[in-house]
Amino acid sequence: MNNYPEDPLSAHQIRPRFQIDIDSGIKEIEDKIKDALQEEDATCLGRVDHGFVRLMLPYEDQHYWSPQLSLNLLENGDKTHIRGLYGPSPSVWTMFIFFYALIGLAILVILIFGTSYISLDQSGAILWLIPVLVLIFASLYLVSFFGQRLGHDQIVILHNFLEKTLEIKFEDKAID
Repeated sequence: MNNYPEDPLSAHQIRPRFQIDIDSGIKEIEDKIKDALQEEDATCLGRVDHGFVRLMLPYEDQHYWSPQLSLNLLENGDKTHIRGLYGPSPSVWTMFIFFYALIGLAILVILIFGTSYISLDQSGAILWLIPVLVLIFASLYLVSFFGQRLGHDQIVILHNFLEKTLEIKFEDKAID
């Protein structure tokens, strides 16, 4: 059984996720979120569009590591299944994926060249770059983890906004 954690970051994931079933229809959930976003004292900005919701903080409160909450609303019989994903803005996430892929590709190329040199009885010294690239990869992971920590308070704001809007406590709801 998966419960939504009391602390959205307790799983130590780069992009924490949750799933929950709610006894309301998609349209009703969308309307509740739209109404909450239009309130004068709303703590979040967002967009609601046919089964998809994106929540973020007001622009003046955002920084580079500010999270967004993406929700997918799916019909599940007489309930609505909500899949939530906390993550950085798409441009930040894309940049990290690009660097991860670039480092992975560089490791592959160096590994191919290094083993080719060794099979030709030449120096395979180029292989010493692999541990350096692995350290850079690990550093990027740590930077993203600490960036997420900088956005922790904002994740809690998004989480509380959603709980208040849907009038539920995630700890009370569980799915198998």
